[in-house]
Amino acid sequence: MELQLDPLFQTITLVVLVVILIADLLIILKRPHIPAPKESTLWVVFYVTLALIFAGVLWIVAGGEVAGQFVAGWLTEYSLSIDNLFVFVLIMGQFSVPRRYQQEVLMVGIIIALILRGAFILVGATIIENFSPIFYLFGAFLIYTAIRQAFPGDDHDDDSQKENLIVRTLRRVLPMSDEYDGKKVITRIKGKKVFTPMIIVFVAIGVTDLLFAIDSIPAIFGITQSPFIVFTANLFALMGLRQLYFLLGDLLDRLKYLHYGIAFILAFIGVKLILHAMHVNELSFLNGGEPIEWAPEISTWVSLAVIVLSMAVATLASLASSRKESSANDRHEAAAEVADEKGTPATVEQPERD
Repeated sequence: MELQLDPLFQTITLVVLVVILIADLLIILKRPHIPAPKESTLWVVFYVTLALIFAGVLWIVAGGEVAGQFVAGWLTEYSLSIDNLFVFVLIMGQFSVPRRYQQEVLMVGIIIALILRGAFILVGATIIENFSPIFYLFGAFLIYTAIRQAFPGDDHDDDSQKENLIVRTLRRVLPMSDEYDGKKVITRIKGKKVFTPMIIVFVAIGVTDLLFAIDSIPAIFGITQSPFIVFTANLFALMGLRQLYFLLGDLLDRLKYLHYGIAFILAFIGVKLILHAMHVNELSFLNGGEPIEWAPEISTWVSLAVIVLSMAVATLASLASSRKESSANDRHEAAAEVADEKGTPATVEQPERD
């Protein structure tokens, strides 16, 4: 379906969303603090509601198919952004970023992500317009990424080593202090200007955003080929990411099966892209360049259902497993306390391994 949206509507939408993002940034700069769970919850609900309202506006303006594409794309990017949070948590811990200033760090990371994804979207849209067989490559890349996501192995270590290499290089090249000076990137020590470790944090998050942009942009182009829908879906997914970081907190450690859900989504979209490429086949060595009739087109609504079910199953399975482990640990602690009181060794049934 060819997307027809009024350029004025697109311009007004992007202006309003950028104004909201800037207002959010100004609030952080004016009052840096650690948000309470209630505050984070209200902001997350606000941004989710805003995305659903926008989907409703799209339904009125352009129809259900376009609205469905946005929702499916937004949920895909949101799920991938949640995966991004795991890395943010590691970065914050690795560099001991004071919790009071983590909001600013996250906001900078989100802005870097938007810039990078905007560039990737423009490049991707241009390539798709002039070379539609790129869908074969996108599909194969997403299937490869899904396998890497489900079975991280050494690939995750390689990404970490690349990031650490950049960090080590920066430490050697730039004059740098050992301590943070609030949220400053540059400070003075004995009258000499030096960088604080905050610059390292920003670079680490920037590298992470780049890696995730490479994975996520082909995924959403598997849902829609409209640059406007792709960008707004990314924008809405990233807008509430900062608050989601503080809301989930330690819950992230309990979502141990989330990567399987994300891997399934990426694999599904990869297959969808390859089927789409076969359906509009332009390669002369495949069926003489004619569309491959038996290759079905997977509808937007089927994609949306798969995305929602995948994330729901992965989340529920993670929480159920976490609850089971917590219960087993409670029994072990209770048995240990009783044994300690009696002066006898504690025995307790060991929890089953997943």
